[in-house]
Amino acid sequence: MHLLYLDDSGSVGNAADRNLILAGVAVFERLPYWFSERLDVIARRIAPESWQDLEFRGVDIFAGRKRWRKIKREERERAYADALMVLGRSSQVRLFGAAIHKAAISPEDPMEYAFEQLINRFDRFLSRLHRMNDTQRGIVILDKSSYETSLQGLAREFRLDGHRWGQLHNIGETPLFVDSRATRMIQFADLVAYALRRYYENGQSTHFDKIAHLFDAEGGVIHGLVHYTPAGAVCGCRICRQRAAH
Repeated sequence: MHLLYLDDSGSVGNAADRNLILAGVAVFERLPYWFSERLDVIARRIAPESWQDLEFRGVDIFAGRKRWRKIKREERERAYADALMVLGRSSQVRLFGAAIHKAAISPEDPMEYAFEQLINRFDRFLSRLHRMNDTQRGIVILDKSSYETSLQGLAREFRLDGHRWGQLHNIGETPLFVDSRATRMIQFADLVAYALRRYYENGQSTHFDKIAHLFDAEGGVIHGLVHYTPAGAVCGCRICRQRAAH
């Protein structure tokens, strides 16, 4: 079984955010314990007396919010970079991400479109494993949000009737929704989403570069990352350059 943990960054209702970001970390079922333990080590370094309550969320880390408020900026930024490198150094992770330009997708809901993109790409990743005689099912796990009901409904539709690109073949259950405070893996997904947000909203690639090689790919073609842009828009991001070259 492969587990895809998803979280978003940016707000559908915030006009300052051009893009809605949804990103995920996919791992084999036995690996979440190991990855969570690595994040616990960083938490103990930052807050030795209350490390269990230190939640890793990109926007809180960089803005010094909540339990990160009294931690020096240099320590916060180092913690974020170290957490990303837990993923970046691993060969057992696949990342998935979608940056959806909200105005370009209107009147569709950018969150629902991003979710459809990623569940399709995760399913195709599992299909490739099947062709290599490694048959696996997948489960999608998301942070609890106002989208819980609509995304569960969408996932049921995709399993029964398919999505705009075809049928799902390898997703074993409707999405599960959990409290991000209770699972480090959702927190990892948030850190990835925040790196994508800084890349697409602000053109800052420092943190994205640490994990860019982990987005699902085959034969040099990136499948795990999508950037939906307005018609005719010129974008120099990696995925758009790849699309233009093909």
